[in-house]
Amino acid sequence: MFEFAITAQSGRARTGLFHTPHGVVQTPLFMPVGTQGSVKGLSPRELREIGSQIILGNTYHLLLRPGPERVRALGGLHKFAAYDGPWLTDSGGFQVMSLGDLRKISEQGVTFRSHLNGDLIELTPEYSIQVQEALGADIIMAFDECPPYPATTEYLKASIERTLRWLERCLKAKTRPDQALFAIAQGGVDLKLRRFSAEATVAFDTPGFAIGGLAVGEPKEGMYPAVELSTRLLPEHKPRYLMGLGHPEDLVAAVALGVDMFDCVYPTRTGRFGYALVPEGRLNLKLSRYLDDPRPIDPACDCYACTHYSRAYLAHLVRAEEMLAPRMISLHNLRYLHRLMEGARTAIQTGNYGEFAQDFAGRRFGRQIPGWFTRALQEGGHWN
Repeated sequence: MFEFAITAQSGRARTGLFHTPHGVVQTPLFMPVGTQGSVKGLSPRELREIGSQIILGNTYHLLLRPGPERVRALGGLHKFAAYDGPWLTDSGGFQVMSLGDLRKISEQGVTFRSHLNGDLIELTPEYSIQVQEALGADIIMAFDECPPYPATTEYLKASIERTLRWLERCLKAKTRPDQALFAIAQGGVDLKLRRFSAEATVAFDTPGFAIGGLAVGEPKEGMYPAVELSTRLLPEHKPRYLMGLGHPEDLVAAVALGVDMFDCVYPTRTGRFGYALVPEGRLNLKLSRYLDDPRPIDPACDCYACTHYSRAYLAHLVRAEEMLAPRMISLHNLRYLHRLMEGARTAIQTGNYGEFAQDFAGRRFGRQIPGWFTRALQEGGHWN
C-alpha cells in the first residue's frame, strides 16, 4: 500500500513514486501546509490545478478545533476538507514544543495550555496517534520532541532518547493499516548525536523517515552537514522527509543530497505579506516601483496570477488590502515551488541535476553563491 520506488538518480538526487491509499505521488515534492485543514485562502481545486500532491494538516490545531472526533464523523480530512488526494498530519510535537512556558514535558508526554481558551491538555504519543487516526491522513508522524536551537549536548541526548521511547509507544498505539507512520530522527546540528538518532530510528523500519530538528534558527553552515549525514544514514528505499523547509535554495540543495519531501508555511506566509517568489529571490509588491509595472510576477510562470494579472494590479491590491492579493500571491508562490520541483524531477530523470542546480544558483545568487550551497551540491555529486 505504501510502496516507494526510485525511478531515476542523478548523483544523490533521485526521483520516486510513492503509493498511498489516495494516489501515487512523484518525488521530490513540496507539500503545502493546511494548518487548520485548509491552505490559507486557496481551494482544493486551485491546489490541484497548480500541481499540489500532498496537503499537510496540523494535529495540534485540529485537536483544539474542530476536534478529531468531529472530523472522523464527517468523513476524515479527505471528505471534511474536500481534498481527496493524499494528506499528511504532523504529530503536534513541534507546535507544542514552541509554546514555551505554556507547556511542560515529562516522560508521559507534554502538558500544555490551549492558546485558544487556556484549557489544560495532555498530548502523549498514544493520544497523538489516536488523534491522527481520527483525522485519517495517509501519512502520520510519530510524536517527537523538537529541541530548540541552540541546545546543550546533554539536552539533545536526553531528548533523542525520549523521542525513541515515544516512537516505540507510537508504533504500539497505531491500529490503522491504511496509514503510514513516519519516524523522525533528531539531533540538531550535533553530528555525533544526529548519527546516533538516525541509526537508532532506522532500526524501527517505518515506511518513511523524517529529518527533524532543523530549520529552527541554526545557520545554514550547520544545517547542511546534518542533512548530508542524515541522507547517508536513512534507507535508500524509503522516502526521506525534511521537515519545515520551504525556501527555494534550501529545496534545491537538499534534493541534491537525496531528500524527497518538504513542507513549510513560507510560500503562503510570505504571500500574505506581499512577497512573490521569483528565480532571483523575492519581489516586494508593497514597493511603489511596481505600481506601474505591466509585467506578470514571473513571465515564465503558468499560474492564474501570472497569466491574468500584472505586478501593477497586484501591487495595487496589496496597498488596498484587498483579499485577492494574498490569495493570488500565495497561489503563485506555491506554483513556483511546484514548478521548481517539477524542474528538479526532469533534471534528475535526464541526468542533469548538477546543471539544473547550478543554473538555479546563478539566477538566485549571481556570483555570490554561498559556500553552504556549493558544498551541498559537491556532497551530492553535482559540482566539480
